[in-house]
Parts: sequence; structure tokens; C-alpha cells
Amino acid sequence: MALKNFRPDTPGKRGLIQVDKSSLWKGRPEKSLTEGLKRTGGRNNYGRMTARRKGGGHKRLYRLVDFKRNKFDIEATVKRIEYDPNRTAFIALLEYADNTISYILAPHGLKENDKVISGENVDIKTGNCLPLKSIPVGTIIHNIELKPGKGGQFARSAGSSAQIVGKDSGYTLIKLRSGEVRRVLSECYATVGAVSNPDQQNITISKAGRNRWLRVRPVVRGIAKNPVDHPHGGRTCGGRHPVSPWGQPTKGMKTRYNKATDKYIVKRRK
Repeated sequence: MALKNFRPDTPGKRGLIQVDKSSLWKGRPEKSLTEGLKRTGGRNNYGRMTARRKGGGHKRLYRLVDFKRNKFDIEATVKRIEYDPNRTAFIALLEYADNTISYILAPHGLKENDKVISGENVDIKTGNCLPLKSIPVGTIIHNIELKPGKGGQFARSAGSSAQIVGKDSGYTLIKLRSGEVRRVLSECYATVGAVSNPDQQNITISKAGRNRWLRVRPVVRGIAKNPVDHPHGGRTCGGRHPVSPWGQPTKGMKTRYNKATDKYIVKRRK
């Protein structure tokens, strides 16, 4: 996919850079693989705000994406590549040999009418899904399971990928884009190749209204508030480590407290 620049006819188009989606499917999504998506506005079941700066945005249909790829040894044909408003990557509609259909994350380079398959002894080819024990060291992968049968959890956003760097006593060593090296059970499945739409990182939003379409609300700096509203409020200069409105240190403070999975991390991210 290429990037698309616009003539600055309006202030909102000045500097606007988008991904060119002209080669994607232009019709509606497959109806049997969609369902309604209810908005939360960042609120929990008590109605209390738990995620700030969310709300509004365009109405969406949720596409049911198959992250498990558990139709083994049945070849599928790529019918089309589609845009998905719920994620940065594109999705591909597959039609299996038994006439069932499903959506998957589209790998970079996958095209219409290509063939893909899942299984233990299938070819190492973009879009094919295999257990980590069957994938050679050095292969680029995405949609990586952490627990066998649970479905892919790692490397799912646009342009992301990971690399197999070693194998040891039932585990596979995977190097993530952050630089972290992690052990994953070799029975877990992953898909060969990188995720589609790598140019997503180069887009420019260009105006505040475009963010509102994406349900992102404005951000107000703490120092611009009153002392009653924020710990930074009313200050004319710094002097302390930045904190959130509830006093939690931010901007550099480590917030990972998941001790249960620390044993699987071989090398920390940079």
C-alpha cells in the first residue's frame, strides 16, 4: 500500500497523509461475519469513567476475525482484502474448500486468489499457520498464541511482526518488535509473515475533527488546570515528577507488575 497526499484545498487537508485504500474491497463486509458493536465511552458497568479521552466517533460494525486458525489441513482461497475500522491492519476473507468462510488478519503481501492453509506440516509461506515447533529459526511471524488453542495475542497491529531466534526444551524464543525476547510454548500456533498495512505509522491526522471520528477526545494538560482538578494545576514551573490526576507517576515510570509471566521473559525490551 502506498501513501496518499492531498492538495491543500482546505486547512484540514493541508498536511493530511493517508494510506491509499483504492485496491481494497469497496462493498459491505460479509454479513454473517459481523455483529453490532456497543460503545462504552470509556465507562465501566457502574457508569464510572475508567478510560479518559474516549467518546463519540463514527458508528462501526464489528468483524469477527478468526485468530485461532483451527481449521487444520483444509486449504482456503483469499476472496478479497478488506478495510476494518476496528483495527489498523487489513483483513482477508477466506473461503475454505468445505465452502465455509472466515476473516483473518491479512499478512503483508497476501493477494486475492492466493491459497493459505493451517496445519503442522504445511509449507512455510506467507499466510500459512503452523505450530512454532514447525517453523524454522529466523522466520518472521505474527498473530502468535501464548496459550495453545487460545488464539493469537501478539503481533496483531498494522506492520507488526516478531522473529523466531531459537528453540530450547519445549519452548521457542521469540524476539518482539520492542526488542524483548520471550519464551513461548512450541505447541502454540503463529502465522508466517508480517501484518499488512505497514504504512499506518506514516499517516498524519491533520485536524482535530478526524480524531473525533476515531472516538478520541481532546487532551488538556495538567498544568493548564486548577489545583483542585490536577496535581500539576496552578503551577508556573515544574519541580516534581509528572503524575496523573490521581497521583500515579507517569512519563517513564514502569507500570508492569505482572510477576506471573516474568519467568517467560529472557531479555527485557530496550
